[in-house]
Amino acid sequence: MSHICSREYKKKINRRGFLKKAGVGAAGVIGLPYIVPSSVFGVNGAVVPSEKIVMGFIGVGSMGGGHLRSFLSYNDVQAAAVCDLREMFRQKAKNRVDEQYGDKGCRTYDDFREILARTDIDAVTVATPDHWHSLIGLEAARNRKDMYYEKPLSMSVTEDKALRDTINRYGVVFQFGTQQRSDNRFRLACELVRNERIGKLHTIIVSSHPSITCENQPTEPTPDRKEFDYDMWLGPAQWAPYSYQRCASRAMGTLGMWTFIYDYSLGGLSGAWGIHHVDIAQWANGTDHSGPVEIEGTGVYPEDGLTDTAIEWEVEHKYANGVKMIHTNTATALKRAEQFSLYKSVGILFLGSEGWVFVCRDRIEAEPKSMLTTTFGPDEIHLPLSNNHRRNFLDCVKTRNNTICPIESAVRSDTICQIDDIAIRLGRKLRWDAEKEEFINDEQAKSMLTRPMRSPWHL
Repeated sequence: MSHICSREYKKKINRRGFLKKAGVGAAGVIGLPYIVPSSVFGVNGAVVPSEKIVMGFIGVGSMGGGHLRSFLSYNDVQAAAVCDLREMFRQKAKNRVDEQYGDKGCRTYDDFREILARTDIDAVTVATPDHWHSLIGLEAARNRKDMYYEKPLSMSVTEDKALRDTINRYGVVFQFGTQQRSDNRFRLACELVRNERIGKLHTIIVSSHPSITCENQPTEPTPDRKEFDYDMWLGPAQWAPYSYQRCASRAMGTLGMWTFIYDYSLGGLSGAWGIHHVDIAQWANGTDHSGPVEIEGTGVYPEDGLTDTAIEWEVEHKYANGVKMIHTNTATALKRAEQFSLYKSVGILFLGSEGWVFVCRDRIEAEPKSMLTTTFGPDEIHLPLSNNHRRNFLDCVKTRNNTICPIESAVRSDTICQIDDIAIRLGRKLRWDAEKEEFINDEQAKSMLTRPMRSPWHL
């Protein structure tokens, strides 16, 4: 029996065994009632509890709270626990879960390690600030938790590779939160490119929203740890004095300034938006298991203030197949190609020898326009089909198949955002070994593939 099949079998046995013990106090652990309802027997099409995917939710603020609400709508999911460093988010999430199930069974945690140590939980969402992603993902994989993992992947290429190795070692299902792969418009654009309906692809222009800036903030008193554990929030990032704007969530009515602070994110280049479109460019270019061979870029960073990620940038990538990809911010894209000026939207433009395709979240356009109604033959390239990113994840948890955006694709797309930032900061052309995933003959650039972590945190 394979490792994956063995694990799936053990999961089912564990869940059924847990149900047998429900009458001696399981209700207080995972929210199961003492009286077994008729749904246990599948009445009226209900999912038998032993076949439900038991989930925990790590980070339940803005994005994470949205994931919780969505996963609660699936009748084959049992939300068992929520984790957040903010007491108000924990309680709001618990109340939502308890209201859904009509009990008080949802457990709350302020330490992700405790929720991941629970043997009854099958899968988790990871929706924390970016600088925490890889450490939580690594711990989730070691505890054999399948994971729906928000973008970006991490803060460095070294973290990306460590996460991939660990996920593969433990055979867990991984879905990256680049949900555009589950959008019909983006899949069609990629299939048109891959099947050369625009002729030979030669250029991809990726447009992303720029980073937001914020002036320096005065130091404020650190909140009570029970309400918000600020030191834990900083985690592997270097220590910094507390201010509300430094770490406030979008769910608190702010713009989430931490997204544009280099210690916690790469801003518009990656976490704020860039990773979404870079991921689609990779998919269309057929380089999910590879990357560019040469990169060069320029950019503008704030000279002063709380935020310090790139507010303008233009990075050119050359691939071994001859394709050139330009990753830039919105304003620069408007000047670069008429399609961006015409549609006035962040998006991706694919230029070929016989036409072009432009795609964004609310439209797909092409020249010639007739290609938008094309059909693909059985011998042409058909990309994997997913119409719902979360549903795709749940289905793969059950089948143990790869998701629409598995770990290898996630690493390759995330790596591009990481090395883009390095190329801009160094201001010179860099050569990239896509097989070894390292820079060629540039020790300074190589050293930037790893970010230091504040003790005691480490990979």
